[in-house]
Amino acid sequence: MKTTLRATAAAARVAVGAAGLATLGLPLPALANHGATADPIPQSVVVTGHYDNAVGSHDAASAGTVRREALLARPIQRPGEVLEFVPGVVVTQHSGEGKANQYFLRGFNLDHGTDFAVRVDGMPINMPSHGHGQGYSDLNFLIPELVQRIDYRKGPYTAAVGDFAAAGSADIGLVSTLAPFAQITLGPDGQRRVVAGGSRPVAEALSLFAGLELSRGDGPWTVPQHARKASGVLTLTGGTRASGWHISAMGYGQRWTATDQIPERLLKAGTGFGRFDSLDPTAGGESSRVSLSGDWHVDHETGRSTVSAYVIDSELDLYSNFTYALERPADGDQFKQHDRRRTLGADASHAFDHRLGALAATTTLGLQLRHDRIRNGLYDSVRRVVTATTREDRIRQTNTAVYSSTALELSATTRAVLGLRADHLTADVDALTLPSNGGRADAWRVSPKATLVWAATPKTELYLNAGRGLHSNDARGMTTRTDPKSGDPAQPVPAWVPVDGAEIGLRTEAVKGLQSSIVLWGLRSASELVYVGDAGGNEPSLASRRRGVEISQRWQPRPGIVVDADLSFNHARFSDGSRIPNAVDRVASLAVTLRDWAGFDASLQWRRLGSAALVEDNSLRSNPAATVNLRVSRKLSPQVTLALDVANLLDREVDDIQYGYESQLPGEAAPVFDRHLHPAEPRRVRVTLRANF
Repeated sequence: MKTTLRATAAAARVAVGAAGLATLGLPLPALANHGATADPIPQSVVVTGHYDNAVGSHDAASAGTVRREALLARPIQRPGEVLEFVPGVVVTQHSGEGKANQYFLRGFNLDHGTDFAVRVDGMPINMPSHGHGQGYSDLNFLIPELVQRIDYRKGPYTAAVGDFAAAGSADIGLVSTLAPFAQITLGPDGQRRVVAGGSRPVAEALSLFAGLELSRGDGPWTVPQHARKASGVLTLTGGTRASGWHISAMGYGQRWTATDQIPERLLKAGTGFGRFDSLDPTAGGESSRVSLSGDWHVDHETGRSTVSAYVIDSELDLYSNFTYALERPADGDQFKQHDRRRTLGADASHAFDHRLGALAATTTLGLQLRHDRIRNGLYDSVRRVVTATTREDRIRQTNTAVYSSTALELSATTRAVLGLRADHLTADVDALTLPSNGGRADAWRVSPKATLVWAATPKTELYLNAGRGLHSNDARGMTTRTDPKSGDPAQPVPAWVPVDGAEIGLRTEAVKGLQSSIVLWGLRSASELVYVGDAGGNEPSLASRRRGVEISQRWQPRPGIVVDADLSFNHARFSDGSRIPNAVDRVASLAVTLRDWAGFDASLQWRRLGSAALVEDNSLRSNPAATVNLRVSRKLSPQVTLALDVANLLDREVDDIQYGYESQLPGEAAPVFDRHLHPAEPRRVRVTLRANF
């Protein structure tokens, strides 16, 4: 409770004022726009205001940019759902709203973020060696109304992106300036949400921005979730586009009660137990995050230099119970996971145009540093009271990377990008409960990247991308020699897991008003081994192979109408041919957005998360889940807008997540293997009134 109150107070403090927020990132320049001697490839954005995905704008058919207008057009239930605008990404939740979301992409159940790297305002969100799981990526601090753009890429083909990016990555940039506004949202079960923000100049070439969100709600759960959240941002921006800087402070705090997943057999038993009932009314937690970040950039005659730095304090106390009475029948299986850390980091890059012989080129050199100081633990608990300690650790982990990427214009219609990245990791683990599990790990990994792009016509490009990526293992797994739960001997795991990927893609605007892309991709991972925060140990598995097809369409048949359609087919197997649990076979979405249609704006979105094997032999599968969401808004005056959001419009009984594992209910004589599910919310209607000043 104290950590949440401290973060809530910090959020309120940093949200006092107003200003501009500069976006931050280390993009790989597309040579067509830098230093080319031949005529540049024609560029035209046909999906006005929604995407910057035109031919010539990116170096892969699977990369793109989502703009603010698209984000504001559709209803968003959770902050993490901004990532669902990335084609093929699905965001769900299997516990309380304050916990990091569950992510799916390219045949990966990404858990809470492993293998999908996310940055917000230049700060990395994935947390290595986290108390709940490796790469834990919590976006609950994000205020969706303040997102300016999302630059996304899939596969390990970009030299500027390293750890956790095997499946893909996204850079979320925040608004730099914004007219002052305030809005209030009301919904069922006590849902209340207030958001306000705006910017103003405070001196010549100097502006101040502030944004604040306060929310609460109980949800449809039998045990009310009592979610309470505060999030704020305060930013000072100076200079110009050519030479400028920004400093940003953010604060966030949340506490909640969670209804964890439930066994399907309980719903079928005729006991009267409902889909929204709970088996442990004290599950839940509290989370906080406070950060300070900044960047400086300057444009030179032939390029750009950028330097950024950040410091983040975060804390999580999480109480969960997924097996009920399997291990401790008398008290129940609730456990507590704790993670507190300070993360410090800095990035620097320098991009410059030059020539390699007769070829025009753009080279980017970069350096990335990150250091995490961590204290985490795993405990048995009863009604949020700790009764035993499984393990406690102090961890010091440092990640250093250098990279180089050179874009070459080979001819008027062909360009190439060659990249090389070197990652170094050191970890010192002080195992407080079992000293023999402590120690030091140190490892290097070099990852080459290559891209070839051919403009077959002025409106069609073909892409060939290949590269090696990686994700780090949990530092505790690198030094563990004894399983803390069972006491059995355990083998340390390698620091890095290499992932090799390749894809062939096509992007075309041959049909007027239509952007189309199709991608055939493949990934090979050396191991699916992960650190299991619920057990305090490592869960080894075989190497894996994934492949698939992605089809994306952006159609603007006439001004004011945008149709987005995405479809992906995924095939995921271990090296012995068995299924990878929770690797979803198909994902599809269709959205239609209308602008100023008889005085209304409207968006209707259908999303389908396909079936997946829940066990390796495919004997148990998840049920597919399809939902429809609606947003309708109308300007009551030039400054005031009223919006109606309807989530799960058709009130379908679907599940956010399903797992297959053993559990034991109180009173059961033995464990039972079963499908466990966390239901999606029923139809929810929300009304938002927004005023601009």
